[in-house]
Amino acid sequence: MSRTNFDTLLEAGCHFGHLKRKWNPAMAPYIFMERNGIHIIDLHKTVAKVDEAAEALKQIAKSGKKILFVATKKQAKQAVADKASSVNMPYVNERWAGGMLTNFPTIRKAVKKMAAIDKMTQDGTFSNLSKREMLQINRQRAKLEKNLGSIADLNRLPSALFVVDVMKEHIAVAEANRLGIPVFAIVDTNSNPDNIDFVIPANDDASKSVEVILGACCQAIAEGLEERKAERVDTEAAGEGEDGEEAAEAPKKRRAPKAEAPAAE
Repeated sequence: MSRTNFDTLLEAGCHFGHLKRKWNPAMAPYIFMERNGIHIIDLHKTVAKVDEAAEALKQIAKSGKKILFVATKKQAKQAVADKASSVNMPYVNERWAGGMLTNFPTIRKAVKKMAAIDKMTQDGTFSNLSKREMLQINRQRAKLEKNLGSIADLNRLPSALFVVDVMKEHIAVAEANRLGIPVFAIVDTNSNPDNIDFVIPANDDASKSVEVILGACCQAIAEGLEERKAERVDTEAAGEGEDGEEAAEAPKKRRAPKAEAPAAE
């Protein structure tokens, strides 16, 4: 069963690439033809690539790991926030803070600062401050929330990155490449697919196109999470025996990435 189909993608305008003169020759295998000076993307290939990416994302979600969604361009911001939130995954849609992956501990400190401000509000420390101090702290909290609020639950490096527009998010892609984190991306005809592990050739400027592809991928992530939940219930119900051994192994698998994180700093 395919995650999407030719007609759905065609209707969403996923086939419109960029002007021929703006193309990146590395995208040639995904281009079907040129019409009125604009490259048309081969949607049969897009369907296959969406399936391939969705299956891989499903397995990552099933293993209990996080996928970080990145899209700071106007047309994709809301779609990414909605879809990533629906499957409880972290996302960045305001601005990519340089070093968000390569300097992860510093980013975590900023997130902790946000939590500390919240604690002050709750335990009454806040009310002892002067109006000016309260205003400054509130401003700082709002700024942190805007840029980092959506990754507050990301306690370790993500296991994959999903990017909309690899040219705009080139810093995020470069950081993921450097750390060996696989990158899934919607790649248009003007971009370089070489640094992307899972290329989904499609229009990255039309919000409808982005929504359709994100929808198919997030549906797969949701399935992975459901299967993980069902397996855990089965394992717990089975208790001892063969399933019991699997249950004993499961936490090890989940703990493993902790050892990787420091190495990746």
